[in-house]
Amino acid sequence: MRIVRRFWWIVPLVLIIFVVGFVAWASATNPIEAEAEAALQAEAAVAVDTSRWLTFTPTASTPTTGFIFYPGGKVDARAYAPLGQALAEAGYLTVIVPMPLNLAILGNNAANDVIAAHPEITHWAIGGHSLGGSMASWYVSDNPDKVDGLVLMASYSDRDISALDVDVSVIYGTEDGLATVATVEGAAGNLPADAVWVKIEGGNHGQFGWYGDQERDNPATISHEEQYAQIIAGTVALLQRIEGA
Repeated sequence: MRIVRRFWWIVPLVLIIFVVGFVAWASATNPIEAEAEAALQAEAAVAVDTSRWLTFTPTASTPTTGFIFYPGGKVDARAYAPLGQALAEAGYLTVIVPMPLNLAILGNNAANDVIAAHPEITHWAIGGHSLGGSMASWYVSDNPDKVDGLVLMASYSDRDISALDVDVSVIYGTEDGLATVATVEGAAGNLPADAVWVKIEGGNHGQFGWYGDQERDNPATISHEEQYAQIIAGTVALLQRIEGA
């Protein structure tokens, strides 16, 4: 008993070391690239608000369709700012949600606050990259009445949402070293039968954002701009479908 009392502090010390190490690991993200920095600036066609989320709003019209985006694991939310700018330029409110410790699994219900803050939006889609996409599918699974669409970018749903009345698009690259073609397509049974599949020939994992190369990824064989054009086109197509539903 004396030994136990003498070394009682070891367990809490180990716990503290673990927590500090985990926080440091999760907080270590790649620097965002110049394109993302530039997209965080407002322009004539798009207003940008970074006070709570990264919100991109068209200035020429009042959108009634919106897109909520969950970042990939350990990726700075700002790395997806070009996506927000492009979708807002197409006429859609776009909200990129920074996650606790850069991990969407710690904030998969964050969309509730976004939806509550924008009562003017009558049609919502949610999506995300990698881990963010999987967590977006969890949100759809738990809240099928709140969203009309789901966009999985280099991601898949590990929950069965095949019976839900939700429009789904899967956008993925053939050179992805993390969310491989086999993994993404292997989870097709969890999605509605009419899910739309957008396979980007030559696209990889890292080029879904603007944060540089990612460990274990494969080199892309197309340019970042080519891959992003297909990402935007696939996402806009889904937003157009739910807008007209």
